[in-house]
Amino acid sequence: MKDTLFSSNLSFNSKGILYDFTKPIVMGILNATPDSFYAGSRVHTIDSAVNKGLTMLSEGATILDIGGYSSRPGASDISSAEEIQRVIPLIEAIVEALPGALISIDTFRSTVAAAAIKAGASIVNDISGGQIDPAIFSVAAINQCPYILMHMRGTPQTMIHENQYNHLMRDLLHYFSTQVKQARAAGIKDIILDPGFGFSKHVSQNFELLSKLETLHLLELPLLVGISRKSMIYKTLNIEADESLNGTTVLNTIALERGAKILRVHDVKAAIEAIELVEQMRNGLN
Repeated sequence: MKDTLFSSNLSFNSKGILYDFTKPIVMGILNATPDSFYAGSRVHTIDSAVNKGLTMLSEGATILDIGGYSSRPGASDISSAEEIQRVIPLIEAIVEALPGALISIDTFRSTVAAAAIKAGASIVNDISGGQIDPAIFSVAAINQCPYILMHMRGTPQTMIHENQYNHLMRDLLHYFSTQVKQARAAGIKDIILDPGFGFSKHVSQNFELLSKLETLHLLELPLLVGISRKSMIYKTLNIEADESLNGTTVLNTIALERGAKILRVHDVKAAIEAIELVEQMRNGLN
């Protein structure tokens, strides 16, 4: 029987370049926010952002994910104008300093996505999966951008209270089927799914999700896992986020074994090493 979990050649197209998943890839996180849960992901100046982006690319990242809205539980809401003010200068500087860099904009707002694409971003990473601002589907489609569709309930301000499920994996499959259908109807060609670790899920639900991640392969779309330094790690181990790299690598390795195609991380080098070792193990089994 064909091993579709590990041999599927899923791909996405960005600006005419085809990126395939014969081997998983890494997305490095750059946060233009003052209050993201992990201080190490924050960039406070244009120069620090460019330098960090260059380091991530040199360590093997394929995508740089830039966000200006903190989605941690309890974070303050900000206006679209402030979010744009945070991310656009950063995107423009990285595009100028690192021509050809593949940039995703981490936003749930269509106006921010449109401004970011104009500045040089070419992937839309939407934590709300089109629920908060459905016009974001059209922005991604018109600009022929790959779209990362994440699972979340409510908003960043209310999601902590939205973690009641009849059946976690069945509910996620229904959600993704519905939102993918809407994204396709809007004209989006390339869709990547993010099951949303830490969003509208408590710690034990996050571990259930990781243990059953293969279930989402029924949707036949590439999976992005964003588990880096999250509370399911540091709360379980009774440590802080800045002590959570080892736990992140352990869970990223499990995610890779369950078919994750993109790792969204704060620490690119460690993620690349996990991919290399898992790939070597798979090659040894062939």
